[in-house]
Amino acid sequence: MKFPGQRKSKHYFPVSERGRISFQQRAEGAPLYIVGIDQLLVDIEAHVPEPRLQVLGIPKGESVLLPDEIVDRVYRELKASGGVVGEFAGGAIGNTLHNYSVLADDVSVLLGAVTSQIAVGDYAFHYVRNTSSRVNLSYLHPIEGPMGRAICFITPDGERSFGISRGIMNELPPEAIPESLVAGAAALVLTAYLLRDPHAPIFAASMRAIEIAKRAGVPIVLSLGTESLVQELRGTLAELLRGSLSVIAGNFDEVCALTLQEDPLLAGHAALELADLVLLTCDEEGLYLCAHVDEAQARETRDQIHSKAIPEYNRFEYSRAMARRDCARPLKIFSHINPYHGGPSVIRNTNGAGDAALAALLHDLAANLHHRQAAPTSPKHEAPFLTYSSIHQICKYANRVSYEVLRRSSPRLVQGLPEREDSLEQAYWGA
Repeated sequence: MKFPGQRKSKHYFPVSERGRISFQQRAEGAPLYIVGIDQLLVDIEAHVPEPRLQVLGIPKGESVLLPDEIVDRVYRELKASGGVVGEFAGGAIGNTLHNYSVLADDVSVLLGAVTSQIAVGDYAFHYVRNTSSRVNLSYLHPIEGPMGRAICFITPDGERSFGISRGIMNELPPEAIPESLVAGAAALVLTAYLLRDPHAPIFAASMRAIEIAKRAGVPIVLSLGTESLVQELRGTLAELLRGSLSVIAGNFDEVCALTLQEDPLLAGHAALELADLVLLTCDEEGLYLCAHVDEAQARETRDQIHSKAIPEYNRFEYSRAMARRDCARPLKIFSHINPYHGGPSVIRNTNGAGDAALAALLHDLAANLHHRQAAPTSPKHEAPFLTYSSIHQICKYANRVSYEVLRRSSPRLVQGLPEREDSLEQAYWGA
């Protein structure tokens, strides 16, 4: 597995000290992969004036289901007028898994419903063509019918709103969830969109996967979707997350809707009552990472200490995240970072930036498991940490990946990132 940073081998994998073994020397362990469930979609990006959203009845920044015939008509009109700027494989989890596999150069597995007959040039063809070969699509469930489509309407201010045509995206049945695959995963990655319709087959499939993951102790990673969806499903989401090893990822509006807090730090603090780790993106304000650590494992920052709604909130940001249930004396820890280089000079589209940040976080979670398998006696594993890096370091990595997506105006990475420099913090940790 690739991992970002110019880490010296004696640090990343200390072969010279007694009791340590190299990657080449270790016996092959269980395969490491993450599993995601998604409503498979093709994203059609189009530039439109704001009044066009009002005509279609789409609240700005929201996602609305539209009849197939309306999406067909709008698509034809946009193509004729030159408004379509791109057609990509889409879906929040599809984007996240693709980006994870590009970053880690490692395997992820996507579950969902796909058209049983794929022809060159159709929507399903576009989906497969634009997905990393490291994303395993062999477990997709074939169904007669068209792929789902999401027209991403980009207004002049860069805000994105979605008109979605379902197609077969909700037709994944519970029996299509391979139990052993989910139980053996490093993480199960879901989106709240899967829980919108309790009568849809994909709802039952998702709930089955969640139960398998809970029994096996597999971390459940939940991407929140949209603010209105979180408001609608708030009770369901809280119940789903409570009592499981879980990660929440969402933007400021979504996490606030979940917690009823109107400050990002306070929202993250409240969300830690439901989850072990919280990734909260804040557009031009950057992103926050909120976690738990055992008091005995807390590490103070050597950077400047900041105070906002929580005084000295980043004091222990050099700590690595732990599951709350593994902490004898749990301590809530926080880190914040402003956009990388201030963000791109022009942001034409924010589609996929949050998914990219989540992919970076998943990469770190998986790298921790990878290293634990490879070097179980390493000091890095003297406690049951969830992450390989500190939450501060993960913030920098997630921030950098988000920048790459924003810079390219595409929800999916096309290649890995340049290596980042080692920091003072790596010297502090000795890794």
